[in-house]
Amino acid sequence: MNKTVLDSLNTGLLDALAGDPRVLFMGEDILDPYGGAFKVSRGCSTRFPQQVLTTPISEGGLAGVAAGLALRGYRPVLEIMFGDFMTLLADQLVNHISKFRWMYNDSVELPLLIRTPMGGRRGYGPTHSQTLEKLYLGVPGLTIVAPNHFTLNENGEPGQLLQRLILESNSPVLFIENKLQYLFPLKTGQDLPDFKLRETFEVSDAAHLFPVRELTVRGAPAPVCTLTTYGYMSELCTQAMMILTYEHEIFCQLVIPTKLSPFDTTALFESVKVTGNLVIVEEGTKTLGWGAEVAALAAEALGSRLNQLNRVAARQTPVPAAPTLETSTLPQVADIVNAVRKQVG
Repeated sequence: MNKTVLDSLNTGLLDALAGDPRVLFMGEDILDPYGGAFKVSRGCSTRFPQQVLTTPISEGGLAGVAAGLALRGYRPVLEIMFGDFMTLLADQLVNHISKFRWMYNDSVELPLLIRTPMGGRRGYGPTHSQTLEKLYLGVPGLTIVAPNHFTLNENGEPGQLLQRLILESNSPVLFIENKLQYLFPLKTGQDLPDFKLRETFEVSDAAHLFPVRELTVRGAPAPVCTLTTYGYMSELCTQAMMILTYEHEIFCQLVIPTKLSPFDTTALFESVKVTGNLVIVEEGTKTLGWGAEVAALAAEALGSRLNQLNRVAARQTPVPAAPTLETSTLPQVADIVNAVRKQVG
């Protein structure tokens, strides 16, 4: 049985707890046998009872406590059960946690990692299905990361990234997971017979923490369009690429960043310089999101080398609970195919 993203994250969390007694894991309903709403924390309280703290329902309070622990030399990991509840700790995260190093002239460190699942497609309705990381993009001092399930080796697994960030980062990190992606098997280069997988790193990423994955259809002609997305939507993009290749003879390259903010455009723009076309895909609502920022950066940097760009995203409405309505609200494979065809077909 293939290892899933959930398995990888669980292993990474357990290894981080084993790797440093200063790692404290906090959250609601994370104790065994329940092991968290999505089971990423299963086994943690059994193996490390002194390092796992179940908490009251108070996201803002938890973030404040975690910040204090980080300032005192611990390495806290905070699980927010649903990404929708990230709104409840906005003040702590934006006005305190992300600014402490700057406010105190870099005399303090704040090694705090916040994990949370985002996304819909499970019928949870408008307050448990949102993709809200765009609310925190661009906050100075805060790193936002979204792992994906493509990897060349175990060093690139989501759990390995989680472990390294917990143990090595000395600044606050928001770690975005996806509910559907939890059960996805990890796909290595060997598991992708239809795709060529390449991995690069940001120019400033000396520690090689944040890979950028690039996929093209194996044996296809040179790509004429660049797709970019992150997290779970990368799977939908690969499905769209196969349809475009074999049904419409339109060839794409998919660029998948791991770090969303601060965002390094190098790998993406190198691809767009070749294809001249860019389609940006995200599960969050279209207005004023990650895609809008990437589009603006591309227009500023590439000028006439960018022929066209399009965005695919959720409709500007709350996420419905009814399956048919939820499907029509969130971006689907057909939406990606249609966007590319409209642009270069």
